[in-house]
Amino acid sequence: MIGHSKRNHFKRNRTLQNWTRLFCLSTLVLGGCTVGPKYVRPTAEVPSSYKEAGNWKTAEPSDAISKGKWWEVYQDPELNALEDQISVSNQTLKAAEAKFQQARAALRISRSALFPNATGGISVTQLHQSSNRPLFSSSSAKNYADYQIPFDASYEADVWGRVRRTVEASRSEAQATAADLANVELSLRAELAVDYFQLRGVDAQKQLLDSTVVSFEKALELTKNRYNGGIASAVDVAQAQTILDTTRAQDVDLGVQRSAFEHAIAVLIGKPASEFTLPGVPLVIPPPPLPEGLPSQLLERRPDIAAAERRVQEANAQVGVARAAYFPLITLSGSGGFESAVITTLIQGPSGFWSVGGAAVETIFDAGRRRGVTQQALAAYDQSVANYRLTVLAAFQDVEDNLAALRILQQESLTENAAVASAEHSVALSLNRYRGGIANYLEVTTAQSAALADERAAVDILIRRMTASVLLIKAIGGGWNVSQIPRV
Repeated sequence: MIGHSKRNHFKRNRTLQNWTRLFCLSTLVLGGCTVGPKYVRPTAEVPSSYKEAGNWKTAEPSDAISKGKWWEVYQDPELNALEDQISVSNQTLKAAEAKFQQARAALRISRSALFPNATGGISVTQLHQSSNRPLFSSSSAKNYADYQIPFDASYEADVWGRVRRTVEASRSEAQATAADLANVELSLRAELAVDYFQLRGVDAQKQLLDSTVVSFEKALELTKNRYNGGIASAVDVAQAQTILDTTRAQDVDLGVQRSAFEHAIAVLIGKPASEFTLPGVPLVIPPPPLPEGLPSQLLERRPDIAAAERRVQEANAQVGVARAAYFPLITLSGSGGFESAVITTLIQGPSGFWSVGGAAVETIFDAGRRRGVTQQALAAYDQSVANYRLTVLAAFQDVEDNLAALRILQQESLTENAAVASAEHSVALSLNRYRGGIANYLEVTTAQSAALADERAAVDILIRRMTASVLLIKAIGGGWNVSQIPRV
């Protein structure tokens, strides 16, 4: 009994020493290095000021530049109500949200490799051995049971940082997808606002053509009366009828444009086109004045730039993953459990078994595969840097384009309003000359056509100003900021 006790004590000490060695080895492994380049945000050419900003100052961080619900700056309750439905019913936005959730799930999958993988189970086997088997002994049992409760654990020691680089890449992709989601939402809301103002512009065009048709109908009636009185010719009547019918056709044609915009808005808010109707309200109010300050930090405010930058970091992490393949893959494993031929003694000390071990595997020859994978990862990194810089350049171009459009269209609007006033005065003079018998009706129709064209051009300029206003707010990122990217 004393010898048996000493043997048990020796076994326990040996087991404790083995687990201590395993713990020390794990601590050493976990403190390993991380191969691959350290990430540094790539440089991008950023202008010191906006060329088209004129006398506007650069915005300070405290300036209120279209934050949150930026569309409320237009003070249009109908537009506000439509924008609120984007986040509830738009299917494109829902698809982008689902893509973000996929990226977050992929990150959780990558993180799981940081921890051991453990399995457990239970098995019951009833065995019957052949009496004719080799080396059969009549004293050995032919029938017996085998009860097992095994446990297994394995762990890839992240000595070279392959797993950590994979997690870093997955985190960057999840953050990039979050920025993609923000960019999709910004684009959808801007598209809705543009479609809405274009529809209201069509309503303004229709209001103009409706009133013009009424005026032309009165002019035709006047011409017919003059013809019946022998003062005007049949040519005058035909000309008046022609310009009236032409204007009516233009008025009817606006229905095609309006229907298209209305249907587009229905899709954006997640409704069938056949079930959505927007009452006609003409666009009359010019775009609101922009704040004096414009944000210069588009790198912080544009979600598409943030997404491109996150993908640069992802590509950088993938370079580390590729380089880690040059080093041995170290795996720790262990197993244990209980085994007995009788179920009543299954959960007892003598029924226990265990084993621990480790392995290191190094690729000796792969015909240049690892080098090719590394070169591929480096090329992908260079591509992501180029895409990032191109995105930055395109962002500043968007701002400059719409600043120029707003500035030029405002000047054009003043000129066109003057042209409208002159054209209306010309129509009044031509009608007076026609009534006095000094001019023929061709002079009247020419003046009327010119006036209608100028009035429609004025409405078109107003639509373009509203569109440029929306696109400028989109170009500076709306109310988004890079701090909204989740840490995941």
